[in-house]
Amino acid sequence: MMTQNADKNRFQVQMYTMDELVPNDHLLRLIDRAIDWSFIYDLVEEKYSTDNGRPSVDPVVLIKIAFIQYLYGIRSMRQTVQEIEVNVAYRWFLGLDMAEKTPHFSTFSKNYTRRFKDTDLFEQIFERILYECYRYKLVDPKEVFIDATHVKANANNKKMQKRIAKKEALFYEEQLKEEIQRDREEHGKKPLKDKDDDPKDPPITGGDGKTEKVSTTDPESGWFHKGEHKEVFAYAVETACDKHGWILGYTVNPGNLHDSRTFKGLYDKLQSTGIETAIMDAGYKTPAIAKTLIDDGVQPLFPYKRPMTKDGYFRKHEYVYDEYYDCYICPNHQVLKYATTNREGYREYKSDPRKCVGCPHLSQCTNSKNHVKVITRHIWESYMEICEDIRHTAGMKELYKQRKETIERLFGTAKEAHGFRYTNMIGAARMRMKVGLTYAAMNLKKLARILAKRELVMV
Repeated sequence: MMTQNADKNRFQVQMYTMDELVPNDHLLRLIDRAIDWSFIYDLVEEKYSTDNGRPSVDPVVLIKIAFIQYLYGIRSMRQTVQEIEVNVAYRWFLGLDMAEKTPHFSTFSKNYTRRFKDTDLFEQIFERILYECYRYKLVDPKEVFIDATHVKANANNKKMQKRIAKKEALFYEEQLKEEIQRDREEHGKKPLKDKDDDPKDPPITGGDGKTEKVSTTDPESGWFHKGEHKEVFAYAVETACDKHGWILGYTVNPGNLHDSRTFKGLYDKLQSTGIETAIMDAGYKTPAIAKTLIDDGVQPLFPYKRPMTKDGYFRKHEYVYDEYYDCYICPNHQVLKYATTNREGYREYKSDPRKCVGCPHLSQCTNSKNHVKVITRHIWESYMEICEDIRHTAGMKELYKQRKETIERLFGTAKEAHGFRYTNMIGAARMRMKVGLTYAAMNLKKLARILAKRELVMV
């Protein structure tokens, strides 16, 4: 028998409390039990006047509204407020009754501009939630997975201009210069002149003469192009997590900066966590990063990186390095002697052209006009060799495979469920806010569910 009473209860008066309308296992109820939100008051206290002005919107309510947006991947604050108006669980979470008016969607933006801009409030919120995860002994920072993902910027790809790229100082630049000069002295070479003082290498205003594309909409983003990816303006979000998927730290950088250049900013945040092994992809496999980690007592775990040698030529590993005599021996048993140490920190070893000209393997060795084969070896190459030893240690191959279950899964979840594929905000500061709230929401959601399971077990 067909029932036809779909509309009969629309105007019926019923008596309920807000608490009765929210299921016991609802995510927001679990989150509310997992954390005491009053810590927000201490973080923002100095941003509010104590004795004058109109009463403000409760700062905890403001932050909770933002958390609703990032927990559920809602596209904008306007849509978030529209959802709050009709969602009982959202109203319960914010402490609003069914008749109470929700804050205007622009309220959060205005408070951000007037109070929270140029502060680290959202990073402090992220760190406080992470502290709760540590307090329950859920985080294991001994093995840390590091990688970066790109978030499309709110910028029109056609609205751009070109400018001379600024040459940014590398975090190891001064140390490398000192070691290059020391290495040259040990080999009886003169110290290198600074580029500004070298008449053969006049400085170019603004950098090395290369140009870069800059968005006129969001100049702080960077032009990103990798492999088959579409060329877009984007931000690079460098992230670290432990083997259980807890997010330990992050940095936000322009999308055109390489991972190896932005590594130090994130690593500085992780040094105090007790990290023992850092697992990273091939983009971080550089002598400077290897040296930084090993000198600090941290094991770097990098993958195998295939040589970039052209087909038909000898691979570099086929030239044997003799550490005692500081030279290379080619496949034809001839010696390549030390020649110089260049500005990039590479020692150059060159063959004798008089012996090479009649070599039967010349075509597999070099196609240079003067028949000279040059092999380079970084002055920190010994650190890269240590990394290779670590890679071949028992258990390291299985540990590296965990990347797809940790950092890569984390990025996938952020993009699919939390609106992390693109940002509708402009500027690096707002992007840092988005990342901080997204990662705080992800950690908080995970914490709330784990604590709920513990309560069930105890019952």
